[in-house]
Amino acid sequence: MSNGSMAAGDVDVDLGRLFAGIRRKWLRLLLAALVITGLVFALLSMATPKYKAETRLLIETRESVFTRPQVGTGGDQNNIDGEGVASQVELLTSTELLAQVVDKLKLADREEFSGGDGSLATRVMVMTGLKSDPGNAPQEERVLRAFRERLTVYRVENSRVIVIEFSSQDPRLAAEVANAVADAYVAMQGEAKLQSNNSATQWLEPEIEDLRKRVKDAESRVAEYRAQSDLLLGQNNTVLATQQLAEMSSELSRMRANRADAEAKASAVRSALSSGAPVDSQPEVLASPVIQRLRERQAELQAEIADLSTTLLGNHPRIRALRSQLGDIDGQIRAEAGRVLGALDAEAETARRRETELTAEMNRLKVVSAKAEEEQVELRALEREAAAQRELLESYLTRYREAVSRSDRNYLPVDVRIFSRAITPGEPYFPKVVPITVAAFIASLLVMAVITLLQELFSGRAMRPSDERDHVEPVPAVPMEPVEPAEMGDKAARNSLLSGRYARVDERDEGERPVVPKIGEIDVEEASDKLISGGASRALFISPEGDEAAAASVLVAREVADSGLRVLLLDLTSSGAASLPMLESIAFTGITNLLASEAQFADVIHSDHFSEAHVIPVGTADPVRAMRAASRLPIILESLGAAYDVVIVECGPADADAIRQLLAADTEVMVAVLDPDHGEIAVETLEELRANGIESPTLVTPSGVTLPPAPPGRDAA
Repeated sequence: MSNGSMAAGDVDVDLGRLFAGIRRKWLRLLLAALVITGLVFALLSMATPKYKAETRLLIETRESVFTRPQVGTGGDQNNIDGEGVASQVELLTSTELLAQVVDKLKLADREEFSGGDGSLATRVMVMTGLKSDPGNAPQEERVLRAFRERLTVYRVENSRVIVIEFSSQDPRLAAEVANAVADAYVAMQGEAKLQSNNSATQWLEPEIEDLRKRVKDAESRVAEYRAQSDLLLGQNNTVLATQQLAEMSSELSRMRANRADAEAKASAVRSALSSGAPVDSQPEVLASPVIQRLRERQAELQAEIADLSTTLLGNHPRIRALRSQLGDIDGQIRAEAGRVLGALDAEAETARRRETELTAEMNRLKVVSAKAEEEQVELRALEREAAAQRELLESYLTRYREAVSRSDRNYLPVDVRIFSRAITPGEPYFPKVVPITVAAFIASLLVMAVITLLQELFSGRAMRPSDERDHVEPVPAVPMEPVEPAEMGDKAARNSLLSGRYARVDERDEGERPVVPKIGEIDVEEASDKLISGGASRALFISPEGDEAAAASVLVAREVADSGLRVLLLDLTSSGAASLPMLESIAFTGITNLLASEAQFADVIHSDHFSEAHVIPVGTADPVRAMRAASRLPIILESLGAAYDVVIVECGPADADAIRQLLAADTEVMVAVLDPDHGEIAVETLEELRANGIESPTLVTPSGVTLPPAPPGRDAA
């Protein structure tokens, strides 16, 4: 089929011819890219450099526990929240504050802020009518507009830190303006607190005078009402009538008990006398002295009769005389019992009359007490009013004294602190000549290449008939020769550690035993058993032979995780040699982000792709900034130790001084050695650790370890 009669569906794109056009025109592409790059470089060279400086503020309560007012202490605390900090950001960009900075630094005299020249784009938009001429606006408005364009104020996320950034053509001015805005803000906060304190003092003075009069009047009404109502107070601050009523009630109860007791005793004696029973068995009769003497005489006569009965008969005159006396004594006892009964009746009658009198008096006191209680209700209302006025007065007096003392001593701390002042920047942030020039060269080269490819497509030179593909010769397959493991050298076997899986190739034939270590080191399995059985909660691994030796900490972590313990590996190497084989990337947030306060624990802990272990990688934050908070590492390790059974720290080629702050009571120190036959560096490290007081460090070698295949759906690196 000829080219003139081919339809659109009968042609294909010939990639070889398509890219051949680029090869033919490579010089033109390169020259065009160089010309565009030169223009960009010229424009960047003519551009005015701009410098940026920043000042950082911390919104916090500056009151101490010794100077904080005793009343209303929670007011300042409640304002320092997310909305409170956002409000302070708006206050920092207020017109009043910016105008103070403009007047202080005389920015209106600088051409940069006068707005006379303007950018090229601004002038074009003004000439085309798309924008009004800034020169027609008042000078103050032009200066403030230019000031706002160069000022950036924002809050650091999840913190109370506010950043003030300012850009200018003058590096010194950039730092001065940022610091001046911060100083003006602090001064404004101080003036606001002083004004609030003075306003409170001025308001409290007349209120206190008015309260004093009201307290005096309330207390006078209480005293006057008490005198008029005759509400005399007894014990326990109770009304005297109520207290007398209580006492009378107690006396009446006692009198009723006495009457009942006398009546019961008289009834018992009367029953004994009427029934002819012996009356001397009654306690009240026995208590009579006469009865006691008669009973003694009765006992003597009975003893004498008994004595004479042994020698005389019963009808003997002597015995009959004694028995006659004994009968007289019985009559005397009953007569005395009658007198005791009369006394008991008299006592009961007296108690009855006293009870009647007490009942009448009690009824009278009830009426008096009821009236006193009604008057007491009114009195308590007056006392509550007086107490409320008194408490309010004392509260106002306390606040007034605090406000006056703080004004006199000029102690009004503002709730902000400048913890990072701007310094004069040394390099401009715009323009970045080299990066932009390189990017312009690459972009122009790509654009020219795309244009060339389109030209080749539209010209038809890169097209071919669709039947040409039937004549394409197949490419013969080249057989691959297998490589025996024995042909791999020791260096190649070690390089497999850097692949991400730390698989070791044993330099031995089938059935040959591994090389026995010669310097007393242990293998990975023994090291993991030592951590599991020894109960250590932390293990520090030092790899003096470089990143390849970090295989030991990774393999031990996986062995411990396979035993069922919760284990975490913390990678403190600079290259991420320990976390890379576990995560297959170094682009994860890690310990540097945690130290730099850019992330939390939940953001930096990741799961190992090939075991149940967890890992905290190096991270993506600025290492210099992160190392400023290196003192937090022991606290972080303590927190991790509370959540995991074993925490393994890969320290890289560290020395004893570097790991000293990471040591704890139950810490194992292990030194990784790759080659047991050439472990001089590891042995020197071991001796250096012992010389610095680190007891019993252990040599660990990862040689001879073969890992299981990758999980389903993943490729072994």
